[in-house]
Amino acid sequence: MTISVLIADDQAMVRGGLRLILEDQPDITVVGEAADGVDAIEQARRLRPDVCLVDIRMPRVDGIEVTRALAGPGVANPLRVIVVTTFDLDEYVYGALRGGAVGFILKDAGPALLVEAVRAANNGDALVSPSVTVRLLRQLTAVRAPAPGPAGHRLSDRELEVVREIARGRTNQEVGAELFISVSTVKSHVATIQTKLGLRNRVEIAAWAWENRVAEGS
Repeated sequence: MTISVLIADDQAMVRGGLRLILEDQPDITVVGEAADGVDAIEQARRLRPDVCLVDIRMPRVDGIEVTRALAGPGVANPLRVIVVTTFDLDEYVYGALRGGAVGFILKDAGPALLVEAVRAANNGDALVSPSVTVRLLRQLTAVRAPAPGPAGHRLSDRELEVVREIARGRTNQEVGAELFISVSTVKSHVATIQTKLGLRNRVEIAAWAWENRVAEGS
């Protein structure tokens, strides 16, 4: 099934570049482009894309407000929003994640991470650019700290290894390469970890790792 994507960015060259990267994938299609926040909200509500890629700095309404309007608390039938930006600032990450974003990707993160973030969002998962993950997750736990799982649901040694790699911001492919296991095995471990710890996605797994000093011990 094809993943439909809306791109919102005030720079035409950036929109074009993102479109080229995404439409090079057989399972992704771009259904719309918006040059400002107001247009992004209108198109997103009208087109109902599977994933919205939203820049932080846009005319009229910025990306954080767009995210809140489309995915924030209290929004009926929220959309999946990934914030894509050149600005690696803590306040933007916090604002995006508080506003309901399921991803925060830097524009220089590379095509592979962008594509994986779109697929993760479509699957109900979350992905944060590795270059911001480790620096920010210590503070992020104070914003949306998940509770540790029951004592009886201890993670296996392999699951702890996967958790540490996720806390470092590694993609599934990178985790697999580091631990010499297949991507499908990584995904299986991630699903098991989420179930054992009562967490919703990769961001919360990483936050749990920092909160419980699992990442620091790696």
